[in-house]
Amino acid sequence: MPLLTDQLRDELPPIFAQEADDDPIVYARFFLPDSAWEFYATEGEPEGTDFRLAGYVTGEVQAWRQVLASELEAMRGPEGGAVERDPAFQLGRFTDVVPAPEL
Repeated sequence: MPLLTDQLRDELPPIFAQEADDDPIVYARFFLPDSAWEFYATEGEPEGTDFRLAGYVTGEVQAWRQVLASELEAMRGPEGGAVERDPAFQLGRFTDVVPAPEL
């Protein structure tokens, strides 16, 4: 399954479009199957021949980040697993779809 479909690219609002929203919409979840790393995409836009995504990363660190699609495709987990897009993910508000960090 491709990480970014044409449909997902079209649905994502431009980067910073949801910046003022305290509870932005999350459009996709990406993960490394052999780690705790997850990326919840909230925005995206073309950047040259690549595509830049903005969203929230969980794992060792929880933070808002931007990443290029080519960087996602090149990432590997500790056992060599590649980033995957969660096909069962349902679009929703950040507070509804991103698990609260464990304290």
